[in-house]
Amino acid sequence: MSIETSTALKLPPRHSAQQPAAAYLRHGQTPFFRLPVADVERPGSAPYAGADAVLLGVPYDGGVTYQPGARLAPYHVRRTSAFVQTFHTFHEVDVFGTLSALDGGNVAIPPFDARLVRDLVQTEVARIMAAGAVPFLVGGDHSIVLPALRAIASRHGPVAVVHVDAHLDTSDGAVWGDDFHHGTPLRHALEEGLIERGQLHQIAIRASLGSPEEASFGLEHGAHVYPMEDVTAHGVEWIAAEVRRAVGLRNVYLTFDVDAIDPAFAPGTGTPVPGGLTSREAFALLRGLAGINLIGMDLVEVAPSLDHADVTCHLAAHLLYEGLALAALRMA
Repeated sequence: MSIETSTALKLPPRHSAQQPAAAYLRHGQTPFFRLPVADVERPGSAPYAGADAVLLGVPYDGGVTYQPGARLAPYHVRRTSAFVQTFHTFHEVDVFGTLSALDGGNVAIPPFDARLVRDLVQTEVARIMAAGAVPFLVGGDHSIVLPALRAIASRHGPVAVVHVDAHLDTSDGAVWGDDFHHGTPLRHALEEGLIERGQLHQIAIRASLGSPEEASFGLEHGAHVYPMEDVTAHGVEWIAAEVRRAVGLRNVYLTFDVDAIDPAFAPGTGTPVPGGLTSREAFALLRGLAGINLIGMDLVEVAPSLDHADVTCHLAAHLLYEGLALAALRMA
């Protein structure tokens, strides 16, 4: 027996729930972060029993207004996430040793029925929460945040939302003839009372608007907007501290559109806007939120077909890892 083979078979015991690299390579499957996979054949919330966090793919991009492709993101982010290991060096926490995390598979999306998609996403997020776990959604386009917030609010009431994005997402159906495209979810969430008044925090905003009303709508509901000019003037650490102070002990949902990041660092997205966050700033922003009561997160708008060298997919996996670390810190 060769030394290499012997080493691969004699793996040290691990406390992390991550599969050892050799086992991951042997079976050839690709769950998020080499995590155990939920038994999705079981009914209701049973697949998620005992989990602290569940990663759920939502392969839907029927709400995009420019370039599609985000429906493929869950598959590619799973693949790239395999390279992320368990110990977070900044927070000094063993993320997957602290959290019992599962790959919950994908929502089975009917691509031509947007209303049914929203119902299915809302139902699955509700099942994850019924099992006592924190949902982490991997889109898909940003329209999936509305059913996620409906499920969150039905359990927790109105919540604080930290929204990292180039766009305000408070548009309406006037331009595209559909009230539920990926530029509208936060308008609906505010109108439906899913977000506590004064607790929408929008960061890295810089995109042009269809009308001034898109900006005034959020402000009339008490939204706090931190455009890229604030990032330049004050830095993301200052913004994170302001948000952390404002949300206090409230339940927080984090929704992260990858186009918040400059396309130089995240080219694989359907609606790129130059002048955004660097990858380093994005990590610093999320790390600066340490201590918030994170009850859910989504990472959306990664379009692998527009990516190169998996740059955006690797970034997306690490952003999810930063969110999982925030959840782990609450349990450490």
